[in-house]
Amino acid sequence: MTLSSNAEPVRIGSTPAHLLTRSGKPATSLFALDPTLRHLNHGSFGAPLAAVLVEQERFRREAAAAPVRWFPGAAARVAQARAQVAPHLGVTPDQLALVVNASAGASAVFGSLDLPQGADIVVTDHGYGAVTMGAERLARRVGGRVVVAGVALDDSPEQAASAVLDAFTDRTALVVVDHVTSPTARELPVAQICATARERGVVSLVDAAHAPMLIEDAATLADADYWVGNLHKFGCASPGAAVLVARPGLEDRLWPLIDSWGAGHPFPERFDHQGTLDISALITAGLALDLMEDELGWDRVRAHIGTLADAGEHLVADAMSRATGVDCRAAVASPVTAMRLVVLPAGLARTVDEANELRDRVLADLGIEAAFTSCRGQGYVRLSFHAYNVLEDYADFADRAVPYLVDLARHEGDAATPTGAHGIPTAFLHDRDVASAASPTT
Repeated sequence: MTLSSNAEPVRIGSTPAHLLTRSGKPATSLFALDPTLRHLNHGSFGAPLAAVLVEQERFRREAAAAPVRWFPGAAARVAQARAQVAPHLGVTPDQLALVVNASAGASAVFGSLDLPQGADIVVTDHGYGAVTMGAERLARRVGGRVVVAGVALDDSPEQAASAVLDAFTDRTALVVVDHVTSPTARELPVAQICATARERGVVSLVDAAHAPMLIEDAATLADADYWVGNLHKFGCASPGAAVLVARPGLEDRLWPLIDSWGAGHPFPERFDHQGTLDISALITAGLALDLMEDELGWDRVRAHIGTLADAGEHLVADAMSRATGVDCRAAVASPVTAMRLVVLPAGLARTVDEANELRDRVLADLGIEAAFTSCRGQGYVRLSFHAYNVLEDYADFADRAVPYLVDLARHEGDAATPTGAHGIPTAFLHDRDVASAASPTT
């Protein structure tokens, strides 16, 4: 694809300095990322620390060298990892089980709950598709239904909470709500929703896939009955490391997805027994959290991300607005610190498949890893920000990817869509009817 010849290059007077380690090295030096690519999609799969990968490989070799010695002691290693991870999340080790990802934690909850026949399960139209599928399977099992609460992108926290709680019926037994929404990169008022649900006798499950370490003490703040979160996203552990946190008094209901030799143990010890699963990501997760604290400091990382996100979002949105003649700022009422949306030209990423195809094309043609998402027919680029990013990354996206995307929309034809003040479909801003499943952007 040829870039627009009349595209105006983005110029910036200066870029913020690299976030430095305590020894004075750029934060980028801690990661195993390909330096020939632009990495603007930490939110999907994270980026593990190079030192953690080395430690993982050491454990794998240890297991391979003496399996009979390794596997009988594996559960004890998982228990040690729980004790190392828990303080970073502001919970105690006996509240926390380690699982392979947030979806696995949600599946464990779905498989453990004994809901009444005919129960309603409330989800939102911002939910992660795989978790919503799990809720639908549970609803079918009990002869109930899933009720989708529509939350407008520009809803205030109070409006968002009302939208979810107004979807409750006298048959509602479970509510599943995201702490940070994957397709729309906004925080939801989970504490208010969970507290009201508890008053009404409704079980709450918070899908906090993106929240650990991004939001300090996120599990405690949510105060959900069950809370699941990935450590491989903003925590920088390796993929395959996540947590399931249970509210005290409810933990005995939970069972792991795999029935193993720990089945007779109480929670969370029964989750420590993973059979012959590769547990290297689980047992090095605490190392990743410790290293980030020791080398950078989580408070410094969050501050860097917040400053960079504001600047990077404006840079890309302004470039897209100039190139399209439409205001491309996304009217997100409660944007999360480390992921931001920018509206795409009309006709791009209108569906899940189109969004994924666009992701692959931008990576192949421009060498930029970015996430594209679709909600209610409107496409967005979802920019991520982390310790290794600098403003130059987003200036490069504005210089090269914005004209590329505008040309792509022109070549493939625009799909006319009524829009609101920010170039966002009015249906997305105001329609509270049941919506189709959101993008599977992770």
